[in-house]
Amino acid sequence: MPKLCTFLGISIYMYFKEHNPPHFHALYNGSDGIFFIDPLKYTKGELPPRIVGLVIEWATIHKNELLDNWNYLKENKKYKKIKPLV
Repeated sequence: MPKLCTFLGISIYMYFKEHNPPHFHALYNGSDGIFFIDPLKYTKGELPPRIVGLVIEWATIHKNELLDNWNYLKENKKYKKIKPLV
C-alpha cells in the first residue's frame, strides 16, 4: 500500500490491487476514509469533518496526479509522491 502523501497528520494511500472506481484512502488518528477521485467525494469512513475538508481541498488540487497514480499502479505498480497541502 503506497503512501502518496502525508500532511497535517493525514496519510494518503492507494492500494496496488484495488477495484474501480478510482479512489484513495486517507488515514488520520486511527480512522480511515475512502474518497472517490472522479467525481471527487468522500464516500466512506469515520473521519472528522475538518479532516474530510482538508483532504477534499488537497485532492482538488492534485486530482490529475491522483488519477495518474491510479493508472500507474494498475499498470506497473509504480507511483509518484504528491506534494502535501501547505
